Amino acid sequence: MNRPRNVGGAPYDGRPPTERASAMTEQGLDETLEAHRGELTGHCYRMLGSAFEADDAVQETMVRAWRAHERFEGRSALRSWLYRIATNVCLDMLQGRQKRARPVDMAPAGNASTPLGAPLPESAWVMPIPDQRIAPPDTGDPADAVVSRETVRLAFVAALQHLPPRQRAVLILREVLRWRAAEVADLLDTSVASVNSALQRARATLAAHGAAADPGSPEMDDEHKELLTKYVDTFERYDIAALVTLLRDDAAMTMPPFALWLRGHDDIAAFMLGPGEKCRDSRLVPVSANGAPAFGHYHPAEDGDGHVPWALQVLDIEDGRITGLHCFLDTQSLFPLFGLPPRM
Repeated sequence: MNRPRNVGGAPYDGRPPTERASAMTEQGLDETLEAHRGELTGHCYRMLGSAFEADDAVQETMVRAWRAHERFEGRSALRSWLYRIATNVCLDMLQGRQKRARPVDMAPAGNASTPLGAPLPESAWVMPIPDQRIAPPDTGDPADAVVSRETVRLAFVAALQHLPPRQRAVLILREVLRWRAAEVADLLDTSVASVNSALQRARATLAAHGAAADPGSPEMDDEHKELLTKYVDTFERYDIAALVTLLRDDAAMTMPPFALWLRGHDDIAAFMLGPGEKCRDSRLVPVSANGAPAFGHYHPAEDGDGHVPWALQVLDIEDGRITGLHCFLDTQSLFPLFGLPPRM
């Protein structure tokens, strides 16, 4: 949090120098709260489906914690207290809001001749988030790290948006964070029976949308790394015939903020050699988003001077093939978020 600072680095809060010891205590609180920022951001992102809204929710959580810390009596762990605040902030933000989605959830697949249509606002979409913003809690259990990574995948976060907000909170707290039912009931001020019932309904909804809370897919292995090397090579050479061989037969290509999406080798190839032809001679810069490989995609500048942002690509990979190519075109917001330069 950005506040004026006393000489020596302690936060300045308007108190006289004689109360410096108290100010130093607040400096310690600052550091303690910041230590939880990564995992709280991951929690709020799963709830809200937007990196920008997650940042807002975490900042509001920090502000509320600062205002209330003198009343925090230690009856529960500080981490649990922060999750209570963050969850309530998210529930407040979700009141009356339209759920976020992916293009594949909104309409049938199109083809290369289907008009793009009008762009939809950012609030319509499940948006990507940089992996470094959502550091999982350090539990020492590798399985927890896998669950944390898999439960920020675009498909899983999109499936969460089908749940009513309180069901969403229950499922995340129980299945992702591994909280006990009694802990969740205490956080949400409800009964254990209500928590268990909400969890059952949430699981059924996720199953209906083909999502699992703990897919348990492996870390990126050598086969996947080789696949990504081939993908970058074929894309930058714009060898579309070779590129589509890296895709699974039913691979999907999406392009938010447009609802149009494509499925299968033929339609994806036809689009890339038709409306997408301007992507020839592009350059890809590797990043990481939602626990998946991603790239900053730059295409040739119209003035011939280098390359300019075109899309943030996020790839889904399964069994050695690319199953999803998600091209987010809001580069003005996303490239700074991912630390990508405005020009190459």
